[in-house]
Amino acid sequence: MLLQDAELLRDETYQCLDDEGVPVDPAWESPLTGETVTEAYRRMLYARTADLMAVSYQRQGRMFTYPPNLGQEAAAVAAGMVIRKEDWLVPAFRELGTWLARGVTMKEIFLFYRGNEDGSRFVNAPNTLPITVPIASQLPHAVGLGFALNYREKKAAVFAFTGDGGTSEGDFHEALNFAAVWKVPVVFIIQNNQFAISVPVRKQTASVNLAVKALAYGMKGCKADGNDFFAMHSALSAARDYAIGGGGPVLIEAVTFRKGAHTTYDDPRLYRTKELEDFWEKKDPLARLAKYLVSKGLWNKKTEEALLKDYRQDIDRQFSEAESWGPYRLEDVFSHMYADMPAELKTQKRDYEKFLAWKESGL
Repeated sequence: MLLQDAELLRDETYQCLDDEGVPVDPAWESPLTGETVTEAYRRMLYARTADLMAVSYQRQGRMFTYPPNLGQEAAAVAAGMVIRKEDWLVPAFRELGTWLARGVTMKEIFLFYRGNEDGSRFVNAPNTLPITVPIASQLPHAVGLGFALNYREKKAAVFAFTGDGGTSEGDFHEALNFAAVWKVPVVFIIQNNQFAISVPVRKQTASVNLAVKALAYGMKGCKADGNDFFAMHSALSAARDYAIGGGGPVLIEAVTFRKGAHTTYDDPRLYRTKELEDFWEKKDPLARLAKYLVSKGLWNKKTEEALLKDYRQDIDRQFSEAESWGPYRLEDVFSHMYADMPAELKTQKRDYEKFLAWKESGL
């Protein structure tokens, strides 16, 4: 049922494992090796551990506002394992598992959320655009990258993320329209975590689902269980093959749930019920994949406890490095937008230098 129009209209969700980690279809067999699936779980576990620690650092006043990834690890890690070196990643701000797979370090993530531009350099992650906070504004950029890949006859794809709230932005619709017209190799991924901050999906669209919007623009689409690693890996793999094969763009709706707050300034208790949170807790992506691995004799609690200890030490080390990073350079405030700094920015820079000199003088 992958990339089939009829399934979108019937609002069917592509799924491989149920909530207990058992194949939905008894005849289903994993297309991935046990080693690959175990590695996926390790990555999801690392991403979750890093995310929980990041929230803790922020609550201690050691980092600025941070958007938790808790509960959305399956879609992000699956994407990270499908995306190839030659592909491009155009993220929003809740794709931690994908960034890590691309080579972004937690130190860079910590630097970014401590307000340091060095956190956007992504030294070991080529073809990875910076974190994008303005909602859906990165999607037209992804289309431009896809257009360039076609123009240069490159066999590569662009993976662009947004949330369900992004589908309510004009940039989303403009990007999909031009992507389909130009048949660019872009895989659009909607992380439907049920809420655009506090606005539920039902108040954002009258469509039967979000993936069905692909049909309006003349592209393929798929609604997949975003908490099912296997479903997401299969959907993303099929989408990439279709895109680089000349079929054009694909829209994937990953149905998931943001277990934490929108960001650390938010209180989800004001707009979410405990019943809803309990419902989604049973669909936790890590618990589901762990049950599958245990059933295959590929995982156990002792292994996980040892890994968690190592992960916490590694993450804490990287945060310490970020925390002791050098002072923010004034040049970085002005130097990353234009190849040649325009006159108005030069004036702003001089004015700010004068302000800093006055402030330091104590007059």
